[in-house]
Amino acid sequence: MRTIFIGGAWPYANGSLHLGRLASLLPGDVLARYHRSKGDQVLYVSGSDCHGTPVAVQASQAGVSPREIADKYHEEFKDCFNRLNFTYDLYTRTDEEHHHKTVQQIFLQLLEHGYLDRRTVEQTYCEIDQRFLPDRYVEGICPVCGEKARGDQCDYCSTLLDPSDLLDRKCKLCGNPPVNRETEHFYLLLSKLQDELRAYTDAADGWRDNAVQMTERYLAEGLLDRAVTRDLDWGVDVPVEGFEGKKIYVWIEAVSGYLSASIRWAETNGADWRPFWAEDGADTIAYYVHGKDNIPFHTLIWPAILSGAGNLHRPDRIISSEYMTLEGKKFSTSRNWAVWVPDILERYSSDSIRYFLIANGPERRDTDFSWREFIHSHNGELLGAFGNFVNRTLAFITKSFHSEVPSGSLDNEWSTALSSLFDTVGELIEAGRFKEAVEQIFSVIRRANKYFDEEKPWNTYRDNPTACAQTLYVCTQIIANLSSLLNPFLPAACARIRAFLAIGDEPGWELITVPAGQKLSGVSHLFERIPVERIKEEEERLEGSRK
Repeated sequence: MRTIFIGGAWPYANGSLHLGRLASLLPGDVLARYHRSKGDQVLYVSGSDCHGTPVAVQASQAGVSPREIADKYHEEFKDCFNRLNFTYDLYTRTDEEHHHKTVQQIFLQLLEHGYLDRRTVEQTYCEIDQRFLPDRYVEGICPVCGEKARGDQCDYCSTLLDPSDLLDRKCKLCGNPPVNRETEHFYLLLSKLQDELRAYTDAADGWRDNAVQMTERYLAEGLLDRAVTRDLDWGVDVPVEGFEGKKIYVWIEAVSGYLSASIRWAETNGADWRPFWAEDGADTIAYYVHGKDNIPFHTLIWPAILSGAGNLHRPDRIISSEYMTLEGKKFSTSRNWAVWVPDILERYSSDSIRYFLIANGPERRDTDFSWREFIHSHNGELLGAFGNFVNRTLAFITKSFHSEVPSGSLDNEWSTALSSLFDTVGELIEAGRFKEAVEQIFSVIRRANKYFDEEKPWNTYRDNPTACAQTLYVCTQIIANLSSLLNPFLPAACARIRAFLAIGDEPGWELITVPAGQKLSGVSHLFERIPVERIKEEEERLEGSRK
């Protein structure tokens, strides 16, 4: 049994989730379900990022407190993840007391160990609004690529920035150019950790290519010390005398949520969080699941914090997704060019959404969501291949064999194929190659449909009942094992199959057999066809919602 930690990225609680963001989070649940079925000890945590500028900006625009905005979207996120069948061991939030205490403890440990430096620096100040500006309140032109950027990071070239780096700076609140004023802050000495982080990343295995390349770029350029406090009124207090009114910067605070959530989970469940975080844990694997824009925070900054604060277990596998576009255009929340998760869940099944985002998601390159592909994917693959095979087999048994699994044996060819599939799919999931894993499973589903057609049980039922029973027995075993293999991806459908076959609620990760005579119950269609006319309806709905 291995010890598996899975950290899912923390969405900002300043607006609804859209499919592009969901595509980067879903692999975390796939990993958690798979490793639990293997019998591993799993801790899967995440939460809502309730601090930071995005939440404060949204609250300011709405004329309410940041807490009210965070409350609204945290509850919405929890509902969406529940409806999508995510299996977090704990989904929490960064504005809770337990998180604040852990972050402050990490801050003090970094200070004690000599990794924080106190400096007087110039920070961007708006004379119109009479306040120091958080980095995301400063907008301008990226000095590296020339695109529009925020004061903390350029989304186009992923360069980490300081507001003073931007060209043609403007205050996000009033649109006027800000000035610089002196203030005092703590800096994380990333430069002091350059050699250690170089050795760590050189030895890393199981990172996606985008994480390797982007991290190498930062290391090659030389790591710069980075401010870890800011003049803010919403966030975690700096636990140092003389820094009243300042907060710990969200980029160090939010990633610390992985540890604070683990500690909170242990306190709540009477468990021990330390096996998941022991640096010398040889059997521990730590996965971090997030989008491309979060790579440096997980491959450099978080490992630096973990080393500097006390030699805790650093990330082993970085599951960093590329970007997803929508009908060929970049998702834009400001222009409402998005498919919002609460909205799509009102009209489509969770499995349809999960399947599309895995089979067509931005795993290793940018991909596109289109309503045409989504609906054809559901009808052609989920319904036409998988659902059709399950229905035609179990409906035949229900009608012609009194709902009892007929007698037969699983021949060596199918037994070997299914056993091998568990090995292959497991290796692909652990390597973060979810799309290939699904393709392997659906290749077997297509082969199973071909087997059913070639054996013609509708004919042998009359002419050779023994052969008919054998065909349906084999197909039933295939279905039972598909309910385990596909459970990480399509949990709702697989739970229904296990109920049909009465084979228990908890799938394992090995070949199983349904005994002859087992009584089927409640057999019904796994999926319903989506009318192709819906494509045009959804496209018009999307166009009509644009601002």
